[in-house]
Amino acid sequence: MVFHPPVAVVAKAGDAGKYKVGLPTWNLIVRGFMAGAYIAMGGALATVCSTGIMASDATLRYGTASAGFAQLILGAVFPVGLIIIVLTGAELFTGDAMLAPMAAFIHKVSWAQVINLWVWVYIGNLIGSIIFAYIMAYGPFVSFDSTGAATVTAFGTRAIAIASAKVSYVGMLGMWSAFLKAIACNWLVNLAILLGICADDLIGKFFGIWFPIMAFVSSGFEHSVANMYFIPAGILTQGFITDPTKINAGLTWVTMWTNNLIVVTIGNIVGGLFFVGVIYWVAFRKEIAALK
Repeated sequence: MVFHPPVAVVAKAGDAGKYKVGLPTWNLIVRGFMAGAYIAMGGALATVCSTGIMASDATLRYGTASAGFAQLILGAVFPVGLIIIVLTGAELFTGDAMLAPMAAFIHKVSWAQVINLWVWVYIGNLIGSIIFAYIMAYGPFVSFDSTGAATVTAFGTRAIAIASAKVSYVGMLGMWSAFLKAIACNWLVNLAILLGICADDLIGKFFGIWFPIMAFVSSGFEHSVANMYFIPAGILTQGFITDPTKINAGLTWVTMWTNNLIVVTIGNIVGGLFFVGVIYWVAFRKEIAALK
């Protein structure tokens, strides 16, 4: 199994970032769309595979006998999204939170280019995630009878539970918790990206990506692009519920942003930029300079 030493991995990360910031806007949106959909595919699979495992499917909070096992199943299958992204060249905002700054550090590309990359990839990720959420909400999460009446399936109930948990961050301490979970998430995500760069063969990339992603999902951390799928999937599926007592009034398109995505996005940037990008640049900058 061929693998690169750490200094070469960091240098390759900078090269990848330089390439990405040079892509035209339309290409960033298209590649971002693909990555958003691929992460959503992993999220959808995780939702389906973890359905029925927990003692109570009403919440993702801890306290039930099989909550840990449900998280393990979530983590075990979710990485399919990032594996596809890395191997097919799609653009993921959370990975670019590290790769683009690496390019700025190593190749002196402008921070305006970095921000431009982040904005368009983020928009593309959002579009792809919501479209796949729609596919799942009107597909496996709901069944229709001959009259067109809809019934939310067990998978749909699970999707609503996941989305409800993700908009449950309220108050300063709740936001602080989401922020810390987002930092930890993208710390692991970008370590997965580096491990993917480290290996040259398919099997090496697969396992290098899989373990850190499994760790972040199983630990219950927060990923902005994954939440672009999880929360809309819950919102759209909840729209088929007619019993007002079973509707979570706090699960809305507004709380998707105010109770999750804004603070989680910021935390993801901090986790990727500072805890991986800056730290590895500082640790290896002399060796990288020697490679030139």
